[in-house]
Amino acid sequence: MEDFKDFIKEYKTRLHGVFSANEQESAQFKGSIPKHAFEEIMKVVPLRTFIPTAHGGRGALTHEALSVLEASSYESLPLSLMMGINGALFIQPLATYGTEAIKSTIFKRFMQESAMGGLMITEPDFGSDALKMRTAFSQNGDPSLYNIQGTKHWGGLTGLADYWLITARELNPNGKLGRDISIFVHDTRNGGIDVAEYYPNLGIHMLPYGKNKVNINVKASHKLQPKGTGITMLLDVLHKSRLHFSGMGMGFLKRTLDDAIAHCKTRYVGGKSLFTYDQVQRRLTELQSYFTLCSAMCSYTSHNIPLDQDTSKMDVQANVVKAVVTDFMQQAAQSFLQLTGAKGYRLDHRAGRGIIDSRPFQIFEGSNDILYQQISESFIKMMRKVKDGNLYHFLNDYDLTERASKYLKDVLNFEIDVKMSQRKLVELGKALGRIITMEFTIDLGERGFNKALIDNAMAFMQTKVRSIMCTFSAAHASKVVEDYNTDSAWLSSVPVKVV
Repeated sequence: MEDFKDFIKEYKTRLHGVFSANEQESAQFKGSIPKHAFEEIMKVVPLRTFIPTAHGGRGALTHEALSVLEASSYESLPLSLMMGINGALFIQPLATYGTEAIKSTIFKRFMQESAMGGLMITEPDFGSDALKMRTAFSQNGDPSLYNIQGTKHWGGLTGLADYWLITARELNPNGKLGRDISIFVHDTRNGGIDVAEYYPNLGIHMLPYGKNKVNINVKASHKLQPKGTGITMLLDVLHKSRLHFSGMGMGFLKRTLDDAIAHCKTRYVGGKSLFTYDQVQRRLTELQSYFTLCSAMCSYTSHNIPLDQDTSKMDVQANVVKAVVTDFMQQAAQSFLQLTGAKGYRLDHRAGRGIIDSRPFQIFEGSNDILYQQISESFIKMMRKVKDGNLYHFLNDYDLTERASKYLKDVLNFEIDVKMSQRKLVELGKALGRIITMEFTIDLGERGFNKALIDNAMAFMQTKVRSIMCTFSAAHASKVVEDYNTDSAWLSSVPVKVV
């Protein structure tokens, strides 16, 4: 097998050639990447990093998959998302839960024909409440065939994917839907999925999104086989995907840092380089911290999440990586735009485009507000189980926070209110996510990562956690004033002069 260093080097070279040849043109790729560019990129067969060796792939090694996502997002965040959808949301679930009868044929098409695959979960009326989906399957008396009907939307690669994983609930004889979730593999050559509408998505123009009407027949061999319940299988799929966000974030953050430093060193204001200004140094140090912290996430995921790892119960780690790194991505893009000024406020500039393209990462695959709430709820559940109500005491004994919590004892040493408001749960989850990221960073430092970068990142995160905990402590239960138009016209406060 080709050495991975040679493989990733060739992939990076091809990507750079495609995306640097005409930066403005590539920035405007809409609906899908142009055929010539796609073919050039896929000559390396980058998705083989997600495919097991038994089916001709490189072995589905986590660090290789993350490296492909990183290399992709360094040149193009939408391309990295395309690779992530294919790898983490189609190939990996198929490799883990697919029947042997179908895997060889499908993976062969990915290897030889550059096939694409995606996942359909979300429905127009059931976004974050995905388990209430209405897409239904039944067998109609034929045990070898399933009929699946429903409406799905916001599936990346709408109208473009060769294969879909489609989630559905069983339609019982009484006309009611079962509680569990099943996942089916559909080959689009068999028809049955009609694009009812393409969405004019604000960013990530390379990927088509839309609304799909589904009425398909799928063989029994194309139903994924869960090791437990279907919901547990779906959790494993989503958690693995969320953990892979570290790879997509890594390349984006590194490119943002590289471009920001290059800009500040060559841009002169007031007769001196931007790079010499203290406030600019603060922003650049912040970008370096994001780079370091995301590196720690990649290292943690690579060491702890092999393909065969069941991540269905790893909600804390998955939610932390997804929510925290996507916050970093948006904050880094905003800071980069501030540094570049008016020039960055263009769709064909990386700063402006980065803000638009990174923003949905905080929403899809679990809105960050919801994920932070779930992180807090998971901790409260664990604390109640061990009957320890002091946050610092618990974090000091918890494997994902035991060292990092010592840096923040002064703001963590209090009793948890198990009935705290939702807004407090969200704020606490933000703090906990960053403390766990600090723990990952300590691990990375022990593996020989640049000490100066580690020290800066740890200091940066301590400041952020303290700021979040200050908000957490001060939060009050303000309510929206529904009839806000009453007595709220500012002009009425201005005295009228009679002329």
